[in-house]
Amino acid sequence: MKSMTGFGRAKLEKNDRIYNIEIKSVNHKYNDISIKLPRSLGYLEDKIKKTILNNISRGKVDVFITFENYSNEGKDIIVNKELVKNYMDKFIELANENNLSINIPVTEITKLPEVLTLKDGNNDENVIETELLECLNEAIYNFINMREVEGNRIREDLERRISRIEPQIEKISEYSTGLIEEYVVKLNERIKEILKTDIIDEARLATEVVIYADKSSVEEEITRLRSHINQFRQMLKEEKPIGKKIDFLIQEMNREINTTGSKSASLDITNLVIEIKTQLEDIREQIQNIE
Repeated sequence: MKSMTGFGRAKLEKNDRIYNIEIKSVNHKYNDISIKLPRSLGYLEDKIKKTILNNISRGKVDVFITFENYSNEGKDIIVNKELVKNYMDKFIELANENNLSINIPVTEITKLPEVLTLKDGNNDENVIETELLECLNEAIYNFINMREVEGNRIREDLERRISRIEPQIEKISEYSTGLIEEYVVKLNERIKEILKTDIIDEARLATEVVIYADKSSVEEEITRLRSHINQFRQMLKEEKPIGKKIDFLIQEMNREINTTGSKSASLDITNLVIEIKTQLEDIREQIQNIE
């Protein structure tokens, strides 16, 4: 199990090139990845995103990348000679028109706009891609490790909470069984009180008991709740992302416990239903953090 909240960082220094990558994430219904990187690395954005998607299935993920390149490897300086010639022609023309001498150092000419261009070779781009992905994979590893640590804490908390619900469900089952027996006794007494006789139509009494039992029985709901708890525990052991699936399961458990509460005329059962609903709501809030 992994939490959707996490942070990972990595730094790589190689051949006078420095890479810094930070990855952080928060809860999100879907997978939303935002990447901020230097323009010089823009050609790698899709590959970076795909690499992250291969490791993360859900969450709002922000990736920050900085890059400093002090290496001369694969670089070439391009001189725009045609542009220099145009500059010189204009300087000479201006000097002749104003009777000025012209003596311009070549270093000054190189400072003119677009005279010099620094070009990275394709080989250099390939090297940078390899190094960047190396740094990215380390950052992802640290990021996922933190998510797993947090995920284990959430799993332990969920196991504790579901364990508190289980005995409460068993108590509801016990109370529910006792209610029918209690109803038979009360119905007997009520009939005798109203009719002023000890003679009771057993067939009619049995019919009333069956009707009451059918309306008030929560065994079907209890059975499904037990099944859902077993499913819940099995999901906690799964390696793949379970956030959406376990959220749906909690909704089903809420539905069953609500039905149980609406059927019950017992204060004891009502109190237990309230306690279980409180626990389920806490679980539901907690699982919003799960990938």
